[in-house]
Amino acid sequence: MAVRPLVIVPDAQLRLISNPVAEADRELRLLVDDMFATMYDAPGIGLAAIQIGVPRRVITIDLARKEEAAQPLVLINPEIVWSSEERREMEEGCLSIPEYYETVERPDRIRVQYQDADLKPKILEADGLLATCIQHEVDHLNGVLFIDYLSKLKRDRVLRKFAKQAKLKEPEA
Repeated sequence: MAVRPLVIVPDAQLRLISNPVAEADRELRLLVDDMFATMYDAPGIGLAAIQIGVPRRVITIDLARKEEAAQPLVLINPEIVWSSEERREMEEGCLSIPEYYETVERPDRIRVQYQDADLKPKILEADGLLATCIQHEVDHLNGVLFIDYLSKLKRDRVLRKFAKQAKLKEPEA
């Protein structure tokens, strides 16, 4: 397991639409292991493969608190097939937008079809934090960031801030 570098806005990779996973091979298992290592190291509760520069439809999630046993969840090729009319506001953050948090409104409950690490089909119904986390990570697979749900003014302000930071980190030629 290796901790991989996170892709940070304004990197254009975050706007890519990720490709489906076709086979459960050694490469997929290594990717999942590295995603968990990276997510736990960050620390975070969810990670999409594109956030470490891999445009594949893979998500890792673990909502366990530090004092609880790990509850790792892997969703391969996830697709939200139903969402409730009821909505919930929840503060979200993102490992690709470090130290920025904002309230986002999303459906409170969802049903997601996905495959496990062996590509066996599964269905999961989720609500609350798990539903929000799954929606957030599935958005990543489709090139959508949580800041896209904010007003244009807030979104532009965040993108300008991170673009400025990225420019400051560039080595001088």
